[in-house]
Amino acid sequence: MIETRQTVPVDAPIEAAWEYVKTIPNWASLMPGLQSCELLSEDDSRWVLKVGVGALVRTVKVDVHVDQWDGPERVFFTFKLQGDPVIGRGSYHAVSTSDTASEMTLALQVEGTGPMAPMWEAMGGPLLPKFALAFGRQLAEGIEHASGDAQRAQQARPQQPVRQAQPSLIARLLAPLQKLWRRLSAGGAG
Repeated sequence: MIETRQTVPVDAPIEAAWEYVKTIPNWASLMPGLQSCELLSEDDSRWVLKVGVGALVRTVKVDVHVDQWDGPERVFFTFKLQGDPVIGRGSYHAVSTSDTASEMTLALQVEGTGPMAPMWEAMGGPLLPKFALAFGRQLAEGIEHASGDAQRAQQARPQQPVRQAQPSLIARLLAPLQKLWRRLSAGGAG
């Protein structure tokens, strides 16, 4: 199992953060390559992501279940990739730091299953913290924008240089696994 915990400041009150966070499509819209987010129930959704590196592009379906809504401070969730040996869980914790600001901590645990789990986890270990931090920052920006504090937040953040587009973190993580899986599958078929 690989895991990470990342804390991000939010230039919005905790109540504004909760207004944004309690809507599942707001989370899904931040995922690289999102094709759709289908709400199956109040607590269940299916996210369809298109991930790829170069010519290798595939569609990944992720079933997300919210185990507990405990707003405005906490959300606990689990997820499973359909057709891939990957499951996980996570949480969102928010605390008020002032009348106009809060802080959120995102925790993620991802577990590969089956014979490829050790390799998958070894490759994903260094990437998960980067992904969680980037996702947390995007979530904070979404909250700030929705709460009307986007301009103030933008002024408070140092300007980042513009980077050239790169394959999504999920795509970079899945590409070597897909290649190995195909090699192993092809070897077992003959």
